[in-house]
Amino acid sequence: MAQHKYSEGQTVRFTPDRYTDASARGVYTIVKTLPEAGGILQYHVKAKIDGRERVVREDQLDL
Repeated sequence: MAQHKYSEGQTVRFTPDRYTDASARGVYTIVKTLPEAGGILQYHVKAKIDGRERVVREDQLDL
């Protein structure tokens, strides 16, 4: 089982795929680590600017 690169409470930058709404791009806080889906770890994150929440893949995040 793979280990999450980021931890709860950590601030990260979310970069959506090109087919996802580009306005979702920005700084988020990790709310919860989630299990793998399709071999990729996932996170529940919350936007710093407006409080939007979403589930994202680890490969969409960076510090």
